[in-house]
Amino acid sequence: MTPAEILSSDLAEAAETLRAQGEPFAFATIVRTAGATAAKPGAKALLSSDGTILEGWLGGGCTRGAVKRAAVEAFKTGAPQLVSVAPEELLAEKGITAGEEVDGTRFARNGCPSRGSVDIFIEPCLPMPVLTVVGNSPVANALSALAPSFHWDIKSVLGDTITHQRHAVVVATQGQGDLDALLAALQVKPNFIAFVGSQKKFAVLADKLRKAGVGDAPIATIKAPAGIDIGAVTPEEIALSILAELVQQRRRVFQGKADD
Repeated sequence: MTPAEILSSDLAEAAETLRAQGEPFAFATIVRTAGATAAKPGAKALLSSDGTILEGWLGGGCTRGAVKRAAVEAFKTGAPQLVSVAPEELLAEKGITAGEEVDGTRFARNGCPSRGSVDIFIEPCLPMPVLTVVGNSPVANALSALAPSFHWDIKSVLGDTITHQRHAVVVATQGQGDLDALLAALQVKPNFIAFVGSQKKFAVLADKLRKAGVGDAPIATIKAPAGIDIGAVTPEEIALSILAELVQQRRRVFQGKADD
């Protein structure tokens, strides 16, 4: 539970509901004000996935647009945002243009008559990414045991597309229904698919996928062999190499180095 939740039962209840639903949300906290402002430091609000205020209060409409834009960016990158809403003349004095980011602070124009300044910190709370491990092989079992420690929500059965959550699939069937598992994984369209097996084995399966009507573009999205080359030998070591690759993929998205 975060400090924002502890200080407000309404925020806590709303956040818990969103968390249970697997929905992203964010806490917004006013950390500094200057001049005449409706809300004061310490004021908090809970934001939905589109930046709408669900609970709490951050003042009038002067900050709403800037908060919404910053919240959307926070959900996209997974990183907290600091936005400073200030009157245009103050921005001009500082030589800053509305929309510009300086030293980690994004500036926005306050067009309200009060002409005050408000700094707002936005902290995103994203649902855990889902990892579906297909198969009952030693590697599949080792990966399923290891991944929860790194905040992956483990599934063993492929289902419908998982809304609001990144979804990775690792096919570790290792000879037991490989083709069917790959076809099912491609059908749910996860963010990342990896296959546990050699390049030679996957090349044979890729030909079978083509004969089943799968195009070259979807086949090219499958990472085979799964994992980063660390010289892994045992199932546990292979699972570790796969998990390292999953973490790499996850962080690259937040750093803007990979498409979602």
